[in-house]
Amino acid sequence: MASTPPFAGGCLCGAIRYEISAPPYDPHYCHCRSCQKAAGAPAIAGAFVARTEFRIIRGKPRYFRSSAVAERGFCKDCGTYLIYRPLVAEWSNWMIITIACLDRPEELPPRRHYGSESRIPWFDPQGELPNERYEDNFIDILSGGSLDERKAILERFGTP
Repeated sequence: MASTPPFAGGCLCGAIRYEISAPPYDPHYCHCRSCQKAAGAPAIAGAFVARTEFRIIRGKPRYFRSSAVAERGFCKDCGTYLIYRPLVAEWSNWMIITIACLDRPEELPPRRHYGSESRIPWFDPQGELPNERYEDNFIDILSGGSLDERKAILERFGTP
């Protein structure tokens, strides 16, 4: 669990920032089709948060009713998926935040899988695939480095 409150996070562009005054709980992967489609990914890593402990400190998420029982909060500017919020009265005291949007996501590793009936077979988050690091200045090189530097990176990743 993350070390000390408040826990903070936000979207890619920085338009939305939030704080959580108590530790998120039950960190997990969700493989349900709704989460897959919302994130454009094989799963989301999420954690439960008491709604009373969550506070937006900058910006305002846009919400999309993704099913009859929940809505999802996104940044209207960059599209970052931040929040899963149940609409069922009995579940109105909690929500789920996407772990990767926390400032320190490494402190909250998922401990279970939900929606595993929809898990995409090739997605194994604990698998033995090779791991390759990006250069520290990867974005700077691709956006403004020399042609030779850019070509070297693109060739390394199999781009013709």
